[in-house]
Amino acid sequence: MHETHLVAQTRQIDPVEDLLAYADPARPLAWLRRGDGIVAVGGETVAEIRLPRGAEGSRTTAISTVWRGLSAAAEVDDPLHLPGTGLVAFGAFVFDEESASDSVLVVPREVIGRHGDRFWRTTIGTAGSATPPAPVVRDYGPHWAGTLGPGAQSPQGYQDAVRGGLSRIADGEVSKVVLARDLTGSIPGGSDLRRLVRALSTGYPDTWTFAVDGLIGASPETLVTVDDGTVTARVLAGTIGRGADPDADTLASSALASSTKDLDEHQYAVQSVLTVLRPHTRALAASEQPFLLKLPNLFHLATDVEAELSDGESALDLVDVLHPTAAVAGTPTAAAIRAIRDLEPFDRGRYAGPVGWVDGEGNGEWAIALRCAQFTSAGDAVGVTAYAGAGIVAGSDPETELLETRVKFRPLVDALA
Repeated sequence: MHETHLVAQTRQIDPVEDLLAYADPARPLAWLRRGDGIVAVGGETVAEIRLPRGAEGSRTTAISTVWRGLSAAAEVDDPLHLPGTGLVAFGAFVFDEESASDSVLVVPREVIGRHGDRFWRTTIGTAGSATPPAPVVRDYGPHWAGTLGPGAQSPQGYQDAVRGGLSRIADGEVSKVVLARDLTGSIPGGSDLRRLVRALSTGYPDTWTFAVDGLIGASPETLVTVDDGTVTARVLAGTIGRGADPDADTLASSALASSTKDLDEHQYAVQSVLTVLRPHTRALAASEQPFLLKLPNLFHLATDVEAELSDGESALDLVDVLHPTAAVAGTPTAAAIRAIRDLEPFDRGRYAGPVGWVDGEGNGEWAIALRCAQFTSAGDAVGVTAYAGAGIVAGSDPETELLETRVKFRPLVDALA
């Protein structure tokens, strides 16, 4: 893999109305937020770094090492120098190193992108390969609907798992553990998955909408962004559903902002990120008080973190040290992951793992794969597994946590319907 000599060329193009119209309907590769982002044209790739379970050490570290080698050997012609231009790869990594799913980094043959009012096309090939013809819009396939029902973890089973988590908290094993449940189902074979990506992107424009190797979702939580040496991250922990009217909305937001349980849970998550970032950055700063992030269906407590990158580090290096955060695993991390393995009756796969993109300079945008589902082809149908979780701390109520997962499932369930 290290000997592959990639050649990438980026050129500005005329405005494009719909980036997703160029993606592969069955296997879209996309990263979108507020209309900006990057989308792979068609389904052709030039390199794929895929690591199954059993790889020695951290899979993210191994993928980062291969990517560093590919980037160092690459020839890049990029006069634009915008986020997502030049040599770029899309990635989706597992939550737990023991997962049976693959961690993957994919280098597409061709990308189109947008940043504000600037649009571009990047072609990536090997030395001597021909430039692909101009990209062609692919008409969207017919509308479709999927079915989702209880998965391996039933609603009652989830409440029992929460009680198990509370027991471990009472025993002093963990101070917080994040527990998820799953929904499983199917969609018709041949469905145009770009319709789901577009529905999520339109309905939740402030989230990171992603599609990577069958993992599709809309995450509100940034894991880390690196742009020309500046590191930013957004920590979310503490959630409440939106009200049905303005008065109920105000009551809900006030309740979250004053909830000792949610503020404690949030502080665990912020401190875990600061502790991990400190050795890799300079001038690390975080806002003193969380702010309320308002999404169409819920409120989150949020804190933004900013720093300067230490020399020689890349976005993938930070992904490796940051994941898993207390926001999706718990505190302390190792004990929380052991509890998750014991209390969840399924393999999370890439749910709550890192998803995003990295370029040849080590810049990138990475989110935590939340509000998402994994799509897997199976004969004439496509299997779907969706996930949602909640942070369990002392004082958590099993029924309330179950209701929180229902609220978090809603974006995906609505879009699938």
